[in-house]
Amino acid sequence: MATGFTSLLFSLLSLLFFGISSFAKPIPSFPSSIIQAEKISLSTPHELYHEKFFTQVLDHYTFRPQSYKTFQQRYLINDKYWGGAEKNAPIFLYTGNEGDIEWFAQNTGFIFDIAPHFKPLVVFIEHRFYGKSMPFGGNKEVAYSNSSTLGYLTSTQALADYATLIIDLKKNLSATDSPVVVFGGSYGGMLAAWFRLKYPHVAIGALASSSPILNFENITSPYSFNNIITQDFRGESENCYKVIKRSWQEIENTASQPGGLEILRRSFRICRNSISASSLQSWLYTALVYTAMTDYPTPSNFLSPMPAYPVKEMCKAIDDPKTGNNTFAKLYGAASVYYNYSGTATCFNLDDDSDPHGLGGWSWQACTEMILPTSGNNKDSIFTASEWNYDDRATFCKAYFGVEPRPNWITTEFGGHDIKRVLKRFGSNIIFFNGLRDPWSGGGVLENISSSIVAIVAKQGAHHVDLRFATSEDPKWLQDVRKREVSIIAKWLSKYYDDLDPAY
Repeated sequence: MATGFTSLLFSLLSLLFFGISSFAKPIPSFPSSIIQAEKISLSTPHELYHEKFFTQVLDHYTFRPQSYKTFQQRYLINDKYWGGAEKNAPIFLYTGNEGDIEWFAQNTGFIFDIAPHFKPLVVFIEHRFYGKSMPFGGNKEVAYSNSSTLGYLTSTQALADYATLIIDLKKNLSATDSPVVVFGGSYGGMLAAWFRLKYPHVAIGALASSSPILNFENITSPYSFNNIITQDFRGESENCYKVIKRSWQEIENTASQPGGLEILRRSFRICRNSISASSLQSWLYTALVYTAMTDYPTPSNFLSPMPAYPVKEMCKAIDDPKTGNNTFAKLYGAASVYYNYSGTATCFNLDDDSDPHGLGGWSWQACTEMILPTSGNNKDSIFTASEWNYDDRATFCKAYFGVEPRPNWITTEFGGHDIKRVLKRFGSNIIFFNGLRDPWSGGGVLENISSSIVAIVAKQGAHHVDLRFATSEDPKWLQDVRKREVSIIAKWLSKYYDDLDPAY
């Protein structure tokens, strides 16, 4: 059986990282192209929620006739534990990411785990232009056809969608006094934090997990992302680091020799279709990036079936004495931890550009406002030395979409510079969680901003590990993180109820 890895997202955006580096590296998106649901305790995912739709306006910010067009926005709802509107029981709202909302609901077990304690109505809202929430008659081809239609795909429009939907839902449920707490991980975590800042009258607090709201130009170094990946692997094994670091040139050298591409095909079990040095390097890069991001302490099936601490397992494969000095055999063993831990694949397809979970819209966002510099590599990087080059991004975006990116728009709209000084003046009730093994943590909030804007940092943590379903195998540090988050949320709610009714 062949297994593929490259989504439309990767094939469109790999060009953005050619620049001066020696091989193409796809923009690291928050989810992967390989999306499979985390195993959950309930027998079917749909026991977690019911699917509903809301008639949403296309444009919240202008009053042209086109703005009044509508589309059906999907949301998922679970009222199993809800205490009810008459008790002003809370609403826990997940701000949807760049993909199918069902995947996020099935992989955000923390909200469901704590629901019996808080008795909330649980709502997951799908981000516009993803999943089934497709404007222009639900026709993805039309919605994605050009910049005139895609122009409505922005973070600000998405936040306004969430505010509009949840206000209407509360009204229909006669729950206008039910407090809303927003949750989000990754890009969804960024949206959760921004939602609290932009709509404090709608949400009383936000848990923003692994949300790199500072990962923009002139705030976070473009070398940070890959430096953390380098440290993840180097911290496990110096030999592992050295083997990976030298492999990029070895692949290029082999590919340039007569019969070299066939050697690479056999070494890495690549299926009988096209192969090049750059496509193979991109395939390996993807495995390393996403393994570092999801270096969870327990087995996972989040991006791909993987064991606990997969970075350690990759380095074990590389350090295996049975492979001797064969770099390619070592790398194949490491890549198999990510791509074939289940052992079902017989070859790997470097040409699979499918997008089964509708992530392709991120290419537009990455070409307009979500300019997250991540491709810098210094001389010690596990990847080939390179510089972040904004011009490469701009050239691709103009050629593909006919638009010029706005690298400073997000910080203009939401802030980011001098964030501690700024938010201390007016912000409140936000938890920023970051695991330091997550390469996105370099753009996260890692220090407390005030008594109510709190940074929780886990040295061993990976990408939004706190939002996963809890298991009996979770280490104590992770259990402690979640206990602290629960305690803080409980204080927000307690204060809200005291302010609403001192006799509550």
